[in-house]
Amino acid sequence: MPECIVKGRFAPTPSGRLHIGNVYAMLAAWLSARARPGSHIALRIEDIDVPRVVPDADRWIMDDLAWLGLDWDGDPVYQSRRGEIYESALRALASRPMPEAATAANPVYDSSLIYPCFCSRAEIRAASAPQEGDGFTVYQGTCRRLLLENPDEVRGRLAAGAQHSLRIAVPPAQSPLTSVAFEDQIFGAQRFDLARDVGDSVVRRSDGLFSYQLAVVVDDLLMGVDDIVRGRDLLRSTALQIWIRCQLLAAGFGADSMQGFGGVVSPGTDSGTRQQSDQNPSAPNPRYAHLPLIDDNTGRRLAKRDRDLDMGALRESGANPRQIIGYCAWLLGLREPNGSNRPSNPNEPGKPDSGSDFGPVPMTSDEALQLFRRNGWNALRMNPTDCVIEPSAMTHFMDCSDA
Repeated sequence: MPECIVKGRFAPTPSGRLHIGNVYAMLAAWLSARARPGSHIALRIEDIDVPRVVPDADRWIMDDLAWLGLDWDGDPVYQSRRGEIYESALRALASRPMPEAATAANPVYDSSLIYPCFCSRAEIRAASAPQEGDGFTVYQGTCRRLLLENPDEVRGRLAAGAQHSLRIAVPPAQSPLTSVAFEDQIFGAQRFDLARDVGDSVVRRSDGLFSYQLAVVVDDLLMGVDDIVRGRDLLRSTALQIWIRCQLLAAGFGADSMQGFGGVVSPGTDSGTRQQSDQNPSAPNPRYAHLPLIDDNTGRRLAKRDRDLDMGALRESGANPRQIIGYCAWLLGLREPNGSNRPSNPNEPGKPDSGSDFGPVPMTSDEALQLFRRNGWNALRMNPTDCVIEPSAMTHFMDCSDA
């Protein structure tokens, strides 16, 4: 039997400097993969959304990761250089039939999972009910109905060069295939109804750029990634991505290309954390861990606009890698079993108490790895609430902790 090769990944967007929330997620991804023997971690620069890319941000990201001691294997992969691969994946999806019978419109889209959408963002927002928590907008299927009911109009709009995006059709509400279930290592059993909770998602935008939802599935599949750690706001997207992955495999995409930087992938079959695809039993779904989010003191998710907590500002202020890693490890619930963590200030916002009154202590990435090997996700499973960070609290830790 070939040795199981665990493959995790860093997947930063080069839209600015990393902030403490990004480091928290990247440390978690690094720990999850490195905790098991024979691991590899890819660095994938998700620069597919070209207008958002900040010049040199990829270089800053790599410098910050190296400074923190969060290593990766092989050369970085840039999504912006993989357009032909995504186009091939789109053709594979277009070869799959729409979940319900469709009337032919344009031959490119006949009865296909992929169909043109002429709706503007404003029209989609106006027709969609707001979704709680993750900002996900469920498309109401306007152009899918148009294709089924009036294909001549669709044909006419396409012939006239009307601007349009491309969407993937998920199974309708009446279909038994609309339900997608997976096990999350932190939040437990998850189940989503694709028709109700997700809707038909854009796979290529009207400006010609491929969407995150398509690119991330294609890359994880072809790179052999089988360990995915990211924020809980992507739980719903995970259900969609599992569906897209299954459709790609059913179309034969990637069946002979599942190689990464460590050779042919031989993923494990951990019971309860993976479900194998009916179409390709050699390509089980990855294992997933979705993290509680990091919020600022107003309750907003921490973003790159929060300059005080980005890596550039922290490094300029004199913070060192052990302090940053120690703080992020504390947010992940990693505690020294002998209580050697310093007492936390009850007036400091942070991770709500998980049965310990001890706050962060400086540590290296290797020291955090030893804690993770002992404790895993246990603390976050017990208390998966979002974290709140106030810049003054983190500054207090940096000032008071040992270098």
